Amino acid sequence: MITNPTPQRTLRGHRPQRPHGRTATTGDYIAHLAPHLTPRDRWLTRMLYEHRVLTTLQIAELAWPSTRSANLRLLQLYKWRVLDRFQPFLTYGSAPMHYVLDVAGAAVIAREYGLEARHLGYRHEHAMGIAYSLQLAHTTGANGFFTSLAARSRRPETESRLTTWWSETRCRHHFGDLVRPDGYGRWRERGGELEWFLEYDCGTERSPDRVAGKVAHYDALADATGITTPVLIWTPTVRRESRVRRSVTEACRALHDRLHVPVATTSADAIRESNNEPGDPSLACWLPLYPAPPPRRRLRLIELTTAWPHLPSLTDTVTGAASAGAAIGMLPTAPSPLAPRPLGPSPRW
Repeated sequence: MITNPTPQRTLRGHRPQRPHGRTATTGDYIAHLAPHLTPRDRWLTRMLYEHRVLTTLQIAELAWPSTRSANLRLLQLYKWRVLDRFQPFLTYGSAPMHYVLDVAGAAVIAREYGLEARHLGYRHEHAMGIAYSLQLAHTTGANGFFTSLAARSRRPETESRLTTWWSETRCRHHFGDLVRPDGYGRWRERGGELEWFLEYDCGTERSPDRVAGKVAHYDALADATGITTPVLIWTPTVRRESRVRRSVTEACRALHDRLHVPVATTSADAIRESNNEPGDPSLACWLPLYPAPPPRRRLRLIELTTAWPHLPSLTDTVTGAASAGAAIGMLPTAPSPLAPRPLGPSPRW
């Protein structure tokens, strides 16, 4: 018997007031909104357009000093319809808020490039559709790999820098006829610079042969471009990493040159066990395949350049040439993975 029924009014949670979608895309609204957006806000809109979805923690890693300060600004951008958000359901606990680009943010980007919003290929229902995608965990996981590197780059005591971060969509546009990596990045330290393609393996595939099957495609890409680019494979557990390494080793043996496709693997378990800072893939957590001589320990990200001394030196002309000629649904060039420094307190409405 129910002795204390729940009043209906307690089921009405407070929701911030937001303008209608049509209102938020008018010229008057965008003109009124523009002075209130900081360079960091505009950079964040381009990042969400490029990478589709980022969690609160990932956004804080990229551009804010703390999660609390990020939440305060993200709430304001949500009220202005610059960003939209959703919270996936978890069986236990609660998921972080996930942010995507909203209609006003897309209109701001379009006007910055002198385009109409429809020329961006943006539709709000498609942006929010990732909330129901079976690839949500994969997308946020791959994005988290790069945001961890960006967080390391923001530390004042470090000289390390994540200089380039391409999304899966941009990689598919440039290399999709041969390979479809989950991302492309460049990492620079005093000891050198490394570029790589990321294969983010969630471990949902029963057999690791699907990951190993991509080795031949990367070999074809190296033949077509004349550029040897390492492939980094992230796995969730050490056990999964061992299985992937066995399959990839067999696939590399079928190549005419094993070093034509340099491969290194790591796992979330290895990152936690090898370092005092869990989640940082720049530290000693990588095991390369076929180095000479084999390493006796896991290597830092930049140390992979010493494991593969045959890699050519990197030049900015390679990335610049590949970035030319953006298609619908992509910006002409990928936004910088490092946010502009705030010039002062964020303006409010």
